[in-house]
Amino acid sequence: MLQNIGIPGLMLILVVVLVMFGPSKLPELGRAVGRTLFEFKNSARELISDSKDAADPVEFDNKKV
Repeated sequence: MLQNIGIPGLMLILVVVLVMFGPSKLPELGRAVGRTLFEFKNSARELISDSKDAADPVEFDNKKV
Protein backbone atom coordinates (compact mmCIF):
# COMPACT_ATOMS: atom_id res chain seq x y z
CA MET A 1 0.00 0.00 0.00
CA LEU A 2 2.72 2.48 0.96
CA GLN A 3 4.86 1.54 -2.03
CA ASN A 4 2.39 3.24 -4.38
CA ILE A 5 2.42 6.69 -2.73
CA GLY A 6 5.59 8.09 -4.28
CA ILE A 7 7.15 11.55 -3.89
CA PRO A 8 4.16 13.58 -5.16
CA GLY A 9 1.82 11.78 -2.77
CA LEU A 10 4.12 12.42 0.18
CA MET A 11 4.36 16.11 -0.75
CA LEU A 12 0.56 16.32 -0.89
CA ILE A 13 0.23 14.65 2.53
CA LEU A 14 2.79 17.05 4.03
CA VAL A 15 0.97 20.08 2.61
CA VAL A 16 -2.37 18.85 3.98
CA VAL A 17 -0.84 18.25 7.43
CA LEU A 18 0.76 21.69 7.37
CA VAL A 19 -2.56 23.33 6.47
CA MET A 20 -4.48 21.35 9.12
CA PHE A 21 -2.15 21.92 12.06
CA GLY A 22 -0.29 25.08 11.07
CA PRO A 23 3.42 25.71 11.37
CA SER A 24 3.27 26.51 15.09
CA LYS A 25 1.73 23.17 16.07
CA LEU A 26 3.99 20.89 14.01
CA PRO A 27 6.93 20.91 16.49
CA GLU A 28 4.55 20.03 19.33
CA LEU A 29 3.02 17.26 17.25
CA GLY A 30 6.45 15.86 16.34
CA ARG A 31 7.56 15.99 19.98
CA ALA A 32 4.43 14.12 21.08
CA VAL A 33 4.94 11.44 18.43
CA GLY A 34 8.59 11.09 19.47
CA ARG A 35 7.69 10.67 23.15
CA THR A 36 5.04 8.11 22.27
CA LEU A 37 7.50 6.04 20.23
CA PHE A 38 10.13 6.32 22.99
CA GLU A 39 7.68 5.06 25.62
CA PHE A 40 6.52 2.25 23.34
CA LYS A 41 10.10 1.09 22.76
CA ASN A 42 10.86 1.18 26.49
CA SER A 43 7.74 -0.81 27.31
CA ALA A 44 8.54 -3.37 24.62
CA ARG A 45 12.09 -3.76 25.98
CA GLU A 46 10.75 -4.25 29.50
CA LEU A 47 8.28 -6.89 28.33
CA ILE A 48 11.00 -8.75 26.45
CA SER A 49 13.40 -8.65 29.39
CA ASP A 50 10.64 -9.72 31.80
CA SER A 51 9.71 -12.67 29.61
CA LYS A 52 13.37 -13.71 29.31
CA ASP A 53 13.78 -13.49 33.09
CA ALA A 54 10.69 -15.61 33.62
CA ALA A 55 11.85 -18.20 31.07
CA ASP A 56 15.30 -18.62 32.66
CA PRO A 57 15.22 -21.15 35.46
CA VAL A 58 16.49 -20.02 38.81
CA GLU A 59 19.50 -21.99 39.94
CA PHE A 60 19.59 -23.12 43.54
CA ASP A 61 22.32 -24.87 45.46
CA ASN A 62 21.55 -28.54 45.87
CA LYS A 63 22.88 -28.72 49.41
CA LYS A 64 21.11 -30.83 51.95
CA VAL A 65 20.28 -29.03 55.16
